[in-house]
This record gives sequence, C-alpha cells and structure tokens, in this order.
Amino acid sequence: MSIKYKFSNPDALYFITFATVGWIDIFTRAIYKELLVESFRYCVKEKGLVIHGYVIMSNHVHMIVGRKGDSTLSEIMRDLKKFSSVRVIKEIIQNPEESRKKWILYLLAQAGKANNNNTHYQLWQQDNHPIELDNNTNLFDQKLNYIHQNPVTAGWINEASAYIYSSASNYNGFGGVLNEVDVLY
Repeated sequence: MSIKYKFSNPDALYFITFATVGWIDIFTRAIYKELLVESFRYCVKEKGLVIHGYVIMSNHVHMIVGRKGDSTLSEIMRDLKKFSSVRVIKEIIQNPEESRKKWILYLLAQAGKANNNNTHYQLWQQDNHPIELDNNTNLFDQKLNYIHQNPVTAGWINEASAYIYSSASNYNGFGGVLNEVDVLY
C-alpha cells in the first residue's frame, strides 16, 4: 500500500472513506445508522477521535477526522470499525423486520471467510483511504462540502442540512469540531 494512503502524520486531519464489503447497502435502515452514530460517540468519548465532518451513506461513510490523546488514528479507526461491526451484525441477526437478512449475512460471511483476520462475518472493507489535509483550508473546505453534498447528489434530499446522518445538520463552520454531544442530528 502506498504511503499516500496511510495515517502517516499523527497530528494531521484526514479525509477518510470506508465502505461495506461488496458495497452492500447495509445503512438503508435507521437502526443501523443509529448504531454507527453510537460508535462515533463512543470513539469520541473513549478513544480520542475528533470528528470535523461526516456523512453516513447506504454503503459507505466519509469523515474528516483527527485525534487527541495517545491512540493513533489507525487504532481508533480499527476500533470504530470493529465496535460498529459487532453491533450492526448483531442487530441484523436479531432484527425480525430485516427482509434481506439471509442475503446480507451470506455476503458478510463470504467476505469473512476470505479474510484471515475474521472468524465469521466481515462488515467493513479493510482500508480507510486516508487523505491528509495538511493545513490546506481549500482542501478541507472542498472535502467538507463533498461530504455534506453526498446525500444531495444521491437525490435523497434537496438541502444538505436536511440529512440527519451528516454533520451538515449540526455543523458550526470551518474548524468546527463535533464532540460526542454534537454527533447527533
């Protein structure tokens, strides 16, 4: 993997994207998005994740993140993905309303079997595709706008602030940092 796609500077902000295996549309149901938001809150409060912007789409997430404390962004993202995977997969298994349960679990099991790091299911692709923003205000603004416009571009809403699973609904401007309370809707 190229150094371009690693968290090489521990103090930098990064634009990251992480997706479900096979780009499966897992996050079409509010309960799964809620569990992901809870994972964000947990990592902000307990792991030192600093969120500057985010959006949860049906099969991927975009974020601008940094960190505080001793944990590296690689460690935080590993924990975020692990924590959210366990919660979301458990909910899929237990959700009597999930009409796609067998299909989703089959695909997650296939991905898990193909990965030596998993014992059964795999929800997230391995990479985060981090892009360092290195104090570039224009790049930060461009990436934040891209994040916030994703649901608009997808045709889900007409105005970015109307999408509750995005920081656009509670963003407080450039350099704004979302804490565990702000990662709401």
